[in-house]
This record gives sequence, structure tokens and C-alpha cells, in this order.
Amino acid sequence: MLLKGGEISRYLSRPDPSRPALLIYGQDPMRVAMKRAEAVLALVGDKADEEMRLTRMPGAGLKKDPAQLVDAVREVGFFPGPRVVLLDDTPDSAADAIATALTDWRQGDAVIVVAAGGLSKSSALRKLFEKHGQAVTAPIYDDPPGPEEVTRWLADVGLHEVPRDAMKEMMLLARALDPGDLRQTIEKIGLYKYQDPAPLTPEEIAMLAPATIEAELDELIHVVAERRDGDFGPLMRRIEGQGISPVALCIAALRHFRTLHLAAADPAGPGVALARARPPVFGPRRDRMARQAQSWGMGPLEEAISTLLQADMTLRSASRAPQMPLVERALLRLAMKPRGRR
Repeated sequence: MLLKGGEISRYLSRPDPSRPALLIYGQDPMRVAMKRAEAVLALVGDKADEEMRLTRMPGAGLKKDPAQLVDAVREVGFFPGPRVVLLDDTPDSAADAIATALTDWRQGDAVIVVAAGGLSKSSALRKLFEKHGQAVTAPIYDDPPGPEEVTRWLADVGLHEVPRDAMKEMMLLARALDPGDLRQTIEKIGLYKYQDPAPLTPEEIAMLAPATIEAELDELIHVVAERRDGDFGPLMRRIEGQGISPVALCIAALRHFRTLHLAAADPAGPGVALARARPPVFGPRRDRMARQAQSWGMGPLEEAISTLLQADMTLRSASRAPQMPLVERALLRLAMKPRGRR
């Protein structure tokens, strides 16, 4: 059975223990590892290791000793309960050994969970599982987790009723983070909200989300975009002390002002545009940038981007001008730009 779309996350959260084997494969090792761990936990529970109901073996070793898989699948455990044999980093060369184990498999034997990297359509493992009448194939794609999966993860940490506005922020976060970081963030949110009866808010999500760039660098660029030239100097001195390169500072500023320009140009409004950005901007930061885009307007933002592009080109040229003062001058010029000029 080949799982598709939403079937994948639903099945892996509750795999059928009556089926002999499950193949989980994909290009991203972190995503595969997360799904593999989720499926194994659902099959045998969290005490499987200490009760010796979970046998791990490297998939690459099956070619030399194929009989070890059959022995592990048939082994009778000392503790009662379901068993799993987990094969990690399984190559195509293990397909024959797995095929033999599947042929001999009977109800009551251990379920075989096979984790593999990216497999082509011609892969022997894929052909074996997809053509088998009872085995299950779960391809793991690089798509962000969907609402159903995020809702389940939130429920796992005790957050069963999440307001719509908070759920919207969680889905934006799901598009911005890889699944491993997202899962850790949800666990952190669960700890933060432990025994807190108040509903989860977008502000709490933004506060607990991992920072995507250095906080003081981010704040410096906000100061420039908000034209708070009085706060610019002290922050700039701290940034210099951190050893951030002039090129990195210029690139970060360019990225920020280009995002503001796209937001200002969107007919649906800055807030909608920022939510659709790649990566999306969420929480209070989105509201802050929406106000910046509205304050500047299209024409001044185009001028700001031109100023930053000129600074970037000079940095990358053979110019002997001091680099950090060059970037500082460009940023300060923007921070001092009068308001209301469109």
C-alpha cells in the first residue's frame, strides 16, 4: 500500500500493527527520523526499549547476514506486547533480505520498520514494498507540516483548543521552520503553557519562536526602517563589537527593505503580503513591518533599495573605502530620511 497526501501523517501517527512492514523514505534525514520515531512509538509504546520489544539494526548489514532479520522478526520476547525490528539507513542492497522476511512473516511476529534516504522509482526497496499486498510505503516529502499534523503535535503537549488566530500563526511558523525545529518549538510552547488556562496567543508564539537572525542586527534594521536615527548610534556600535561583517549587514538590510517594498506593492495590503512571504513574517514582527511599509510607501522604498544596492556594489568592488563606515553611512542616511515624502 502506497500512502499519499494526508494519508501519510495520519497513518504514521497510528500505524496498523497487523501489517508486516513499513517503509519510510525521503531526502531529508531529519524528517524521516521524526516520522520513523513517531511510527515506532505508536506501534510499541515508550517502554519498548527497556522491555526489549524494539530491536535496532543497520540496514546496510543485511546483505552480509540476511538471516539476522528473519531471526529478529521471529524472536519471542521476554515481555508481552507488540515488537518492532527497526532498520536504519537501509540501502537497496537489503531488499532481498527484507523480501525473505516478508515471505515468512506471520501474525504475532515483529513489525519491520524500514527507514531509508531518497529512493528513485527504480529502487528495489520501493518496488518490493509498493507491490507487496500488505506492506506499507510512506514517502516523506519536503512539504511543511499541514494543519492536521500541527494540531496533533499541539494536542500532544496539552494544547487541545487553539484559537484561530494563534493557529494561523502556528501555520506560518510551520512554513518558516524545518519540522524538527517546529516540533521543539511546540514542546517549548507546551511547557510555557503548562497549567495555564488562558488560550494560546500569537504574541506568545512569536516570543517562543526561534530567532531567524541575530536579535540586535534585526533591531538595528528595524531602527533604520522606523527612521529612529537617535537610537541608531548605540546599536551600531554594539553590532560592530559583535564582529558582524559589513557585507552581512548590507545583505540583511537589503532583504528587509525588499520585503517592505513587496509588502507596500501588494494590492491585498502589507499584512497579507508579509504572511505570504518566503519565509513568512509572523506575530508582532509582521505588524511592525506592515507599519514600516505603510510609513515609507513605494517610491521612498525604491530609493532606499537603490541606496543599499549601491553600497553593496561598492563593498564588492575594488574600492579601498573603509567598508563598515560605508554601510553605516548608507543606513544612517535612510534612518534620517524625513517622513511623509512619498
